[in-house]
Amino acid sequence: MGRIMRTAGIFGLLAGAVNSLQVDFSSDDSIKQAASTVAYGLLKYYTGNNTGDTPGNLPDPYFWWEAGAMFGTMVDYWFYTGDESYIDVTTQAMLHQVGDDNDFMPTNQTRTLGNDDQGFWAMAAMSAAENNFPNPPADQPQWLALAQAVFNEYVGRWDPDTCNGGLRWQIFTFNNGFNYKNSISNGCFFNIAARLARYTGNQTYADWAEKVWDWMTEVKFIDDDFNIYDGAGVEQQCTQTSRPQWTYNAGIFLHGAAVMYNTTDGGAVWEQRLQGLMNRTVGLFFNNSIPVELPCEPTNQCDIDQQSFKGYLMRWMAASSQMAPFTFDTLMPLVQSSAAAAALQCSGSPPASEYRGDPGTACGFKWTEKSNFDGLAGVGEQMSALSAIQYTLVKKAEVAKAPVTASTGGTSVGNVNAGAATASKLPTAGPVSMAERVAAGFATTAVLLSVLGGSFFVIKE
Repeated sequence: MGRIMRTAGIFGLLAGAVNSLQVDFSSDDSIKQAASTVAYGLLKYYTGNNTGDTPGNLPDPYFWWEAGAMFGTMVDYWFYTGDESYIDVTTQAMLHQVGDDNDFMPTNQTRTLGNDDQGFWAMAAMSAAENNFPNPPADQPQWLALAQAVFNEYVGRWDPDTCNGGLRWQIFTFNNGFNYKNSISNGCFFNIAARLARYTGNQTYADWAEKVWDWMTEVKFIDDDFNIYDGAGVEQQCTQTSRPQWTYNAGIFLHGAAVMYNTTDGGAVWEQRLQGLMNRTVGLFFNNSIPVELPCEPTNQCDIDQQSFKGYLMRWMAASSQMAPFTFDTLMPLVQSSAAAAALQCSGSPPASEYRGDPGTACGFKWTEKSNFDGLAGVGEQMSALSAIQYTLVKKAEVAKAPVTASTGGTSVGNVNAGAATASKLPTAGPVSMAERVAAGFATTAVLLSVLGGSFFVIKE
């Protein structure tokens, strides 16, 4: 399918008085048209394809990881809608950020890079492989090999000397956060390992997914009730846990567990784990069938990073329903109710300096507000709404839309030896500035400031 035509469709999608998207979720054409409108607004935030700008980068105040998350969303947008409008810009962005070693560690980011940052780009590449997104030219890095490179580097960074294992949040010792191990970094490792196991059939990847899960439960980042907490400092051997629970931590482990369930042909162990994660995710985060970012949304304190988290939950809930069909009837009705609320929240008309999409289609953050636009507009809000809307196109038992593997039609070329030693990447430039240290931050920075009053290691100025 080619470009979704927008010109005639815009006015049909906008409500009369309310000016929010009107979507008939029983019609794939209506869903695709709404997704096209929201995607158009999202890509208007992107400046990396402008002359003199850097492909793959979002402008301030957005950090590098969120660009990787955005292009992962756009890979799925192409897959579910068939709209080819953004193939070139997505490919250009992802390839420009691979770095000299083809591992998503570009020199312009290395001095402030976290394991989670790298992971979001790797998951975008993994989605490209699973979706048969058009492959790069043969002389360019390939999607599967990029994900394998990051996996191999994660293996090299596994740290048994503190907390008996786990990935640290930050990669280099000089970054604030190096002494913190968190769920999202290890969730990236778990998710990528599980998906590589399914795609390639290589047991080594599955073994590492098991190892990460076991470690997460050992240190009680995942407890017996399937709560998933943020992380802990290594100075106390990960015994003093920071306890906020974020939607994207729940989602990334939910999806990884669903993939492991699929990989093990419905194994009982992974079925039990997946059922527990699903029950807790649904019970904790959904308010009248609409997700809420509990640590910050009720008090209007979510930062720019956190305003994007619900979109990843939507992505991973929909993907889980494909990998483990027994979850479909629980997860997908919630994706649909969330999408309906998100579409109503896409009713804003901020000034042109803040939003360059079509008037009346800027998406807000608080989906529980429905058509009462909350005034928050940005990449995270627009991407999350796009995610909720486009993933309603996932159908039960639709084999043709299931992620492919190397044995079921996948065409991406891999390299089991991809990646490089982290020690070889140590920057040799001058001292890291405070601005760079802040830029290295991810959601955990805000968590530690708000929950622990700035203890451990984080001082954000």
